[in-house]
Amino acid sequence: MEQEKQMFSLQKTLRYLRITYEIGWNLFLIFIILLICAICFAFGVGAGYFASLVKDMPIPSYKEMKQDIYNYEETTHIYFANRVYLGSFRTDLEREEVRLQDVSPYVIKAIIATEDEYFYEHHGVVPKAIIRALFQEATNSSTRTGGSTLTQQLVKNQILTNEVSFERKAKEILIALRLEKFFRKDEILEAYLNVVPFGRNSSGRNIAGIQAAAQGVFGVDAKDLNLAQAAFLAGLPQSPFGYTPFTSDGKVKDDLSPALNRMKTVLNRMKRAGYISDKQYEEALQYNVAEHFAPPKPSPFEKYPWLTMEIEQRAKEILADVLAKKDGYEKKQLLENTSLYHKYLARAEKQLRQNGYEIYTTIDKDIYDHMQAVVAKYPYFGNDIIKYVKDEKTGKTIAKAEPVEVGAMLIENKTGRIISFVGGRDYHRQQLNHATQAYRSNGSTMKPLLVYAPAMEMGVIQPGSVIPDVELYVKTASGTYSPKNADRQTHGLVSARRALQYSYNIPAVRTYMKIINQHPITYLEKMGFTSLTKTDATNLSMALGALTKGVTVEENVNAYATFGNYGTFVDAYLIEKIVSKDGQVVYEHKSNPVPVFSPQTSYLTIDMMRDVIRQGTAAALPYYLKFQADWAGKTGTGQDNKDAWFVATNPNVTFGVWMGYDTPAPLQLKYKGLSYSKRNLLLWAQLMNAAYDVKPDLIAPKKRFNMPGGIVRRAYCTISGLVPSGLCAKAGLVSYDLYNTKFTPKNGETYLTEGIFVEVNGKRYAALDTTPREFTTRGVMLDERLLSQLGISHVRDVTKLLPKSGQWATTLFAGQLPENGKNPSPLTIHLINGAIRWSSHYENDVIGYRVYRSEREGAPFRIVATIKAGQPLSFPIRSASGVYYVTAVDIAGKESSRSNIIQLSEPKSSTSNPSKPESSSPTKPSEETNSGNAPPPTESSQ
Repeated sequence: MEQEKQMFSLQKTLRYLRITYEIGWNLFLIFIILLICAICFAFGVGAGYFASLVKDMPIPSYKEMKQDIYNYEETTHIYFANRVYLGSFRTDLEREEVRLQDVSPYVIKAIIATEDEYFYEHHGVVPKAIIRALFQEATNSSTRTGGSTLTQQLVKNQILTNEVSFERKAKEILIALRLEKFFRKDEILEAYLNVVPFGRNSSGRNIAGIQAAAQGVFGVDAKDLNLAQAAFLAGLPQSPFGYTPFTSDGKVKDDLSPALNRMKTVLNRMKRAGYISDKQYEEALQYNVAEHFAPPKPSPFEKYPWLTMEIEQRAKEILADVLAKKDGYEKKQLLENTSLYHKYLARAEKQLRQNGYEIYTTIDKDIYDHMQAVVAKYPYFGNDIIKYVKDEKTGKTIAKAEPVEVGAMLIENKTGRIISFVGGRDYHRQQLNHATQAYRSNGSTMKPLLVYAPAMEMGVIQPGSVIPDVELYVKTASGTYSPKNADRQTHGLVSARRALQYSYNIPAVRTYMKIINQHPITYLEKMGFTSLTKTDATNLSMALGALTKGVTVEENVNAYATFGNYGTFVDAYLIEKIVSKDGQVVYEHKSNPVPVFSPQTSYLTIDMMRDVIRQGTAAALPYYLKFQADWAGKTGTGQDNKDAWFVATNPNVTFGVWMGYDTPAPLQLKYKGLSYSKRNLLLWAQLMNAAYDVKPDLIAPKKRFNMPGGIVRRAYCTISGLVPSGLCAKAGLVSYDLYNTKFTPKNGETYLTEGIFVEVNGKRYAALDTTPREFTTRGVMLDERLLSQLGISHVRDVTKLLPKSGQWATTLFAGQLPENGKNPSPLTIHLINGAIRWSSHYENDVIGYRVYRSEREGAPFRIVATIKAGQPLSFPIRSASGVYYVTAVDIAGKESSRSNIIQLSEPKSSTSNPSKPESSSPTKPSEETNSGNAPPPTESSQ
């Protein structure tokens, strides 16, 4: 019975256990099913949410992804001539592309160990890392380990944005998975290393990419980074500006511990991953990173402000033309449409700052550096002037010192290469580039360009042509124009060569008047003058450089290079070529020579300008130069001495210098013993001496300008410029010069005749048949018909055309002295200091005087002296007794009645002094009768 009860109880227990088990198992199955359903539901919801986030996103193609991941900003680089590195283009972010094989293996291991330890195993994303990141986000955990792989970070930086949202994250995951299907791991890693930011470099500029970081932080290439340096840089991307060791002004931060702690973390992860050994780990920890930071490197702009700004501006204009041409626009269309032009300028600037171009220039670094040094220490610019300007902040008028500024340009003749320039004295004071942007009057440097060379090209003049340098008055719409020479004098008949040699203004204007209707301004247009106006074309003062707007130093020097290039203009340029980062030549300069003058005209102009340096206005130059070359040049001065110029050319190069104030004002006539012109010449010479020290063969070629065919040496008469006659040779008026064979003098000289003349008051007149010969001079005379031949309508004093010395001494104009038809009035004479004296006769036709003497009163008179009108009006008395009177004689031979009588008596005592007869009573005249109407002596006639 007991057994039956026990048996029954056991069965009951087993039944309960079985029921419990079945119930538990079923509940467990239900839980599992529910869990699976929940997971599936969650996954479905997540997948649906994920799908909703990316449903509108276009799936990028391989080509699009490749373009995006490699489309990172890269710094453009600038080079001097001969591929000498200048520096990087100004930009907000410096970045250098580098290939993976040129990166230190330590960097690659450090980046992978720190940023993505499963990089070579995953397919773009790490699920558990994403789940962990989502969990941390959901729980608002203070510890964030991040869930992005290197692939995701590359997608975020290059394809998407840094926006924090689930939508952006979803797109990031999808694109990362797709990216891994098309690109190899090394390609992704290389792209990442070229785009990741690294904070600032030792100059305080923002950097990105491992090459820019290696150079900017440690001053080495990415391939040369050691373990400690690689670990330090690999730690920066997590917080670029938090860990960067430099401030925005390039100073090392006071507290480097965050960056150093981060470096230790990187090294620890590298050791844990097995990339480095314990020994390497310890050695890296002992490395003093701070001691190996790169020193600050001034940017090209800081060291070469004038140059970098000029390169940037020209590169933008060039690239804008290139971009516009790709779109079907010609340069002319851009210039006519301002908004379109600025659109392409903006595009060009953006590309230059981001696309990693290489810009090669024509500037010789050493010559450029030497020139800046000369200007920096040149002591003869002159004093500052004080200008009163309105302060923009306070509105008050303040005094501001303004120094003498300078602009200079050196150009190679044949190619147009700008070898060097000087933009000014201090970029931080005035950002205007005085070599390329400042427009000023070019003064007398305009004369060869606009007057003499065009006139010779037209056959109007040649170097031996005679031009009158006498007063000129021209009626214009605004009044009377009357140019003056710098010395305020006139110089008579001068050759074109002499007029240019001494920079006479009046002959230049007279010559310009002869050709102005043939539009000589077109020659300037051919030679690159860009600022000419309609008014300039009709303005006579253009011959002297009076431009409405002005001309830059570059344009003026470039025009002179035309002469150095035998008449062919080659436009100056500074940028040789622009190359894209993949090695494609985007732009390469091609010269377009423009014929302007014949070789004959150019050589004749060169030869005339040689005289400017030999003996003319630049005669001081050879004493300032340390070398010799076949220089030909021209000085120039702006109105009221506001500008000083000198431009010269030799067979290789052309160089010009301008000096003046930014606000036009007269330069000091003298400063430290030098005139403004000599100060400018001295600066020109010192700059050339500096360039010669660098490139002597370039600056001082041994060859000279070769005389082309078609030029001959011919004699000419210096009176008329015509073929000399026998009389011209007899008068010593023959000279020689070079001529274009097409324009040699053809007509013989006919304006000289031989005859006799008289001279009155410094003027010469042809004698009449009745003119007493004792008052005449025989010589060569010049017919006044020459005046009309030379284009002179009237001259107040024709003798001003002829210098009164040398070969001109016996030459005169055969003018007629008007004769009044009556006898001259009698004179009044005086005995003064032992001599008879009188004043010039007031009648204009009187040509001389006769002095009469008799031994005593009542005795016959005889002529003892004839005195020409131009000689001293006195007769010394060498006898102690006698009777004297004087008469006046006119050009017709008519003689006045006698003057008052002066009678001298013999002394009564032998002890008297005969040398002073007027001092004792016995020697006083016994009679002094004034029977004439002549005025008393004046101060000027004594």
